[in-house]
This record gives sequence, structure tokens and C-alpha cells, in this order.
Amino acid sequence: MEEDRENTEACRKAAEEDGEPKEGPCYCFWGPIYWFKMLAVEMHWSFVFGVVSIYGINQGFGGALARIGTAYYMKDVQKVQPSEAQVYAGITSIPWIIKPIWGLLTDVLPIMGYRRRPYFILSGLLGVVSMLLISLHSKLQLAFALLALTAGNTAVAVADVTVDACVAQNSISHPSRAADMQSLCALSYSIGGLLGFSISGVFIHLIGPKGVFGLLTLPAGLVSLVGFLLSETQVSNFAYSEVNQKFLDAVKAMWTTLKSPDVWRPCLYMYLSFAVSLSINEGLFYWYTDSKEGPSFSQETVGYIFSMGAIGALLGAILYQNLLKDQHLRDMLFWTQLLFGLAGMLDLMLVQRMNLKLGIPDYIFVVIGEAVSQMISRLKWMPLLVLSSRLCPSGIEGTFFALLMSIDNAGVLSSSWGGGLLLHMLNVTRTKFDNLWLAILIRNILRVSPLCLLFLVPKGDPNSFTDDINEAREHENIELVSLINGVDGR
Repeated sequence: MEEDRENTEACRKAAEEDGEPKEGPCYCFWGPIYWFKMLAVEMHWSFVFGVVSIYGINQGFGGALARIGTAYYMKDVQKVQPSEAQVYAGITSIPWIIKPIWGLLTDVLPIMGYRRRPYFILSGLLGVVSMLLISLHSKLQLAFALLALTAGNTAVAVADVTVDACVAQNSISHPSRAADMQSLCALSYSIGGLLGFSISGVFIHLIGPKGVFGLLTLPAGLVSLVGFLLSETQVSNFAYSEVNQKFLDAVKAMWTTLKSPDVWRPCLYMYLSFAVSLSINEGLFYWYTDSKEGPSFSQETVGYIFSMGAIGALLGAILYQNLLKDQHLRDMLFWTQLLFGLAGMLDLMLVQRMNLKLGIPDYIFVVIGEAVSQMISRLKWMPLLVLSSRLCPSGIEGTFFALLMSIDNAGVLSSSWGGGLLLHMLNVTRTKFDNLWLAILIRNILRVSPLCLLFLVPKGDPNSFTDDINEAREHENIELVSLINGVDGR
């Protein structure tokens, strides 16, 4: 082990000496290359490949295709109402809420001596099978379609929590690179989403939503490839008889950390900030594509609109990485939450056709609104991701990070179902949009309501906040269970 560390340090120094970019105009080109090289040397190239493959290709690119494909599949193939589509979107996202279960499996139950690689392989196979079922079945009933979509989301969620565990583990072993790793995840996701949304409308037009699901077998297959290539130390002589105890130890370690006020208060804020910001995306999508009351956007146009949102998210990640990553957390959340609510007023202006009175075409106005909203969302989300990764106890990184993310996903589920209920109460259907403006107005008001809950979030930056928690743990003599040591038998 000591020899491996010395080799890694030597490689890192060589990369710094040989690959460090020079100042000047070429820095824009060489800077990102050096950044990737630095991460690949310090974390191992297979880790960087896994992050790019899973965040960028599977979740970013594949998620973009799935987002547009599912919307048209529900609207044109299953022919459901927008309020129903909103509820079904929440149902298929349930695998993201139970992420701690997947995290527990990756942390305490190695397969053939590996805690990460087999889960990548199995999740990739599940994704391939579920996407093929939707793609090849000519008349799939709604219940089975929802089951297949939920299985597909399960595959993505398992891969996500597994790579999250790798990120969290590297964030603890390389704390100075925690923000860089989160930026790599966000940039990969945003770039993949940009490419996916850009071509999604074209594929929907050429091969239909079911054909798009067939294409999604390729990103799922790549996840299995990550499992074969990932560099991971094999666990020898693992005592499977102790798995039950290790599950209990993991739950105890999570509870020990979560019950700290410095942890559960930000978690409560994260949940409420998502839950009260009701999602009415399906209602807006149906209006976008309506030929009578809406602008009647084509399939290609819808894809391009969402691609502009991906550009906005990418700009948000870049802006955070270069200018805002050291800002105080509470200040960041105050301004981003306020701007998020104000940006929603662009949707209200669009539905009320105010943009046409100002001489702004629908497409241009929608693109501006989507890009601004996604950029602000990313700026609000990035510091919370960094904070979450730094809170993970050693040994249950995947489990605890998954717990934090599942809290957020529970907020998204509440937002989706609440938005579906709102659309139903206001009688927004496939062809009636008279009250859509009121749904948007209610949503925008609720978006700024989390400003009243900012007292739950610490004032300092995420790094200093993490240091405070570590000091509190030492002061209270809290001993978190290290499952890694237990697995290795040390």
C-alpha cells in the first residue's frame, strides 16, 4: 500500500510538471485537459471514466432522451392526461427515493469480493432489459409500461448511488478535490444532457418514442462496461454471516450522523425547498405542443428548447466552479431561491402571450426562460451537493450520500404529485388550458416560500461547516462505525 501511494504521488508530480497549462489564450483549451489529467492521475483514470460514463452518458445523455421520449410516450402512445402524467412521473421516480437501500447494498454486501463493480454490471443489464421491453412490445399496457419505466429508473439509480459512493469516498480521501469532483459530475451531466436534448426531438420524429427507448440500451450497456473496467480492491475472506450486523451498524452510523442538528436542519431545508416548489412540467409540455391554444412546438423544437436548458445548467456549473464555490451557503441559497421564483414569471408571461405583445417570438422566449431557470437551479444545487459529500461518514459513504439524495428526491416526488393534484383541481387537461396561468402563479409564489426557512442552513461555506461538524463529533466522542475496516478485517 505504501508503495502504491508513492507511485501515485510520483505520477501526480509528473503530471503537474509536464501537463500544467501555460498562462495565455491557450489556457481555455489546455486548462480543461490538464484538469481532467490531474483528476485521472490522483483518482485513477477508471474513476474519471466511470463518472463521465454514468453522469454524462447514462444520466445526462440517456436521461435527456428518456425525458423527451417518456413525455411523448405518455402523451401520444398511452394518451394520458397531464395531471396523470405528472403523477406517473412521480411513481417511476420512486427508485430514487429508496436510494439508501441501494447504498447499503454497495457498502456492506460485496459480490465476489467487490463492493462497486458488480452493481454497475447488474444495473446496466437491468436497464438494457427494461428499455428493450418498452421498445419491442407493440401494445404494452400502461401498468406494465410503468413497471418497465420504474425498472429502468432503478437501474439508473443503482448506478448513480454506486458512483456516488466512489465520489464520496474520494472526497474523504482527497478533501481538497471535493469541489472539483462535484464539478466533474455536474459538467459531465450538463454536457451529456445538452447533446441528448439537442438530438432527442430529431429521434422522436424519425423513430418515435418507442424507438428512442431502444437507443437507451446503449447507455445502459456502457454502465456494465464501467463495472468491468473500474479499479477496485477486492475484499478477501468476507464474512457473509455478518451482513445482518453490518446493516444494523450502517443504520446506527447513519442515525448517529443524521441526528446532529448541523445535519438534519440542512436536510429538512433541502426537502422543503423541493417539495413546496410544485412541478407542473407536464401541463406546460402539453400546452407547448397544443395546436390550438399553445404555440404548437414541433418535436425537434421541444428537444432544442430543453437543450438550451442544459446549456443553462452547464453555465451554472462553470460559474459555480470558477466564481462562487467559496461563497457562504446561506447567501447563495437566498439569492438563487429568490431568482428561481422570479424566473418562473417568464412562464406566466408566455402563457398569457405577453411576449407576443412585446414582439418576442414564442421560441426565443421559451429558450430564455428554460436556460435561466436551469442555470439558477444548478447554482442552488451545487453547494448542497458539495456539502452532502463532505458529511458522509467513512465506511458508509454510498449509504449516507444516498440517504441525503433520497431526501431531496422525496421532495421532488412531493413536488410532482402536488403539481399533478394542482393541475387536476384547476382542470388543466390535454385540450383545456384556461387555468394553466393560475397554476404557474401558485407555483411561483411557492418557489420563494423557502426563503423563510433559510435559518435551517448554516451561514458559512461548506468546507468550514464540515470542519465544525468534525470538531463536534470529536468533542462529543461520537464513534461512527467504519464498515470498511470491518470488511477488511483490520
